[in-house]
Amino acid sequence: MILFAEILVAALLVLGGVFGLVGSYGLLKLRDPMQRLHAPTKATTIGVGAALIASALDLLLVGQGITWQEVLVAVFLFLTAPLSALFLAKTHIFRTINRADLPDPGTGTPWATLEGPKKQPSP
Repeated sequence: MILFAEILVAALLVLGGVFGLVGSYGLLKLRDPMQRLHAPTKATTIGVGAALIASALDLLLVGQGITWQEVLVAVFLFLTAPLSALFLAKTHIFRTINRADLPDPGTGTPWATLEGPKKQPSP
């Protein structure tokens, strides 16, 4: 059983490395910023997530148990990577797309992504 677990840990580390490599390659080679944004976020969540699972599994096999640091890093990673990607994508859309080129959303309001900041009434 220990041999199987060690093989699983090694496979997870290799999987994490492959996702990191593919994400790095995608970041360099994709042309559009929106495409470039997709590659590193997936590499971060899946690649680093696989490495964290491998680390937790290895510590569990050694008998030390899963540490809080790994859990906190995983939670922080899985919460911040999609949010930062969302904000970068919205910024790119806001700066590059002309409002006149967009179709009418059919709701009577403008597109939520392209709605500018609301101005506060002056006192």
